[in-house]
Amino acid sequence: MNPHLLFLTERYPPDMGGVATSAGRISRALAAFGADVDVVVWTRNLPPGSVLKEDGNPSVYRIGRFREWDTTMPHTINLVDWLATIHPYDRIWGHYLAPAGFLATWIGRLKNIPSTVSIRGNDLDRDAFPPGDFARLLWTLQNASSITAVTIDLARKVTAASNRQDVIHMPNAVDHEVFRPLDTPPGELRHKFGIQPEEAVLGFAGELREKKGQKYLLEALGVVRSARPACLLIIGEVRPSEMPRLLESLGPGTFAENRVVVTGQLATPAEVNQHLQLCDVFLQPSLWDGMPNALLEAMAAGCGCIASDAGGIPEIITPGVDGIILPRWQLHRLGEAVVEWLDASPEHRGRIRHAARQRIVSSFTSEQEQTRLKELLYSDDVPVYS
Repeated sequence: MNPHLLFLTERYPPDMGGVATSAGRISRALAAFGADVDVVVWTRNLPPGSVLKEDGNPSVYRIGRFREWDTTMPHTINLVDWLATIHPYDRIWGHYLAPAGFLATWIGRLKNIPSTVSIRGNDLDRDAFPPGDFARLLWTLQNASSITAVTIDLARKVTAASNRQDVIHMPNAVDHEVFRPLDTPPGELRHKFGIQPEEAVLGFAGELREKKGQKYLLEALGVVRSARPACLLIIGEVRPSEMPRLLESLGPGTFAENRVVVTGQLATPAEVNQHLQLCDVFLQPSLWDGMPNALLEAMAAGCGCIASDAGGIPEIITPGVDGIILPRWQLHRLGEAVVEWLDASPEHRGRIRHAARQRIVSSFTSEQEQTRLKELLYSDDVPVYS
């Protein structure tokens, strides 16, 4: 009989962001291995407490969340109780430490079902300091049946917090057949966004917000524009809550006047790849992070990348070989680093871009991630970090 798995996540496609992207990829992979997967995801696009089902495998149950998690969680448990009467679960997977990981572990303990918690990025760092949050974090780490961490850095933090020695290292992955250099530059996109032929394009992908180094991106744009024509291409969206801070950082003038171009949400990964081809340099100046999908995708697409040393980024980039790393305490020099990159010879930049793609093709493939997922789903003998 196929295992029946409940997959809890705070975001799921078509939501944007790394959590949604990885949740979709991992739940589909588990279904492809023969599991029957029910995804429960919270959304603000439905009335609180209401449920919308999307049939398939995975089957997706979108539940309208309340203003407070204290109310949302009991309603979610009611939904899970109902689903479990239809087809009992063999495993519960919480994608992100809180709230999904906590709830998966809690339900698993209540119903004597194995639970897996997937730690993705700043979910551990964010909850490590507020006393109430840390108590819940520690309980989750100590009581989950198994824990996966997207970086070695996160795996070590789990061990430091909980003394667990069995954390499974499961890096992010990217489809390098979709994210790849294209033979023909997307000239029509330059025209669509009003990017002039002489302008250098500084790229960023995802939701622009403070933790992704928004301040340093805008400062870098100003430094580069003082030396040459340039624009900042945001492949994605700006969170409404971040818009006031962005406008304040930009200063006087519109986005167009300050040469900030926002694409809006793109429908497919192939479209994201097309927009990445516009970038003369891709920037990931995160203040804290896990293993950013956007950086993996940009490297697979053949971009030259400049990133911070946050989280697991040093596990991806070897400085000077397949990208450039700036320590977080030197992010005020991001603009200088971009100018230096743009002034480098085409041969030098070409070598680094080629090495970046080869790094992804060799170490961050969907096949490698799927192997580890299958081991976790069907075997107790899974690799841990070292």
